[in-house]
Amino acid sequence: MPMAFVLINADLGSEEELVGDLRQIENVQEVVIVYGVYDIVAKVVADSMDKVKETITWKIRHLKNIRSTLTMIVVEG
Repeated sequence: MPMAFVLINADLGSEEELVGDLRQIENVQEVVIVYGVYDIVAKVVADSMDKVKETITWKIRHLKNIRSTLTMIVVEG
């Protein structure tokens, strides 16, 4: 199944709210808060790569309190 990991930088103090928003999005399978350069990692899995891209582009990236994202598309699972 097509899969990607999305590394997210969030506005300061908005991490918990953003995690809740991300968990409501279809095709977002896992969401965790992390320490380091990024604040949140989301795992996106869908039936097709087009759905993975659509989820990231039109649903995740349009959430408020997201400063930036970095997407890593999985080649082999």
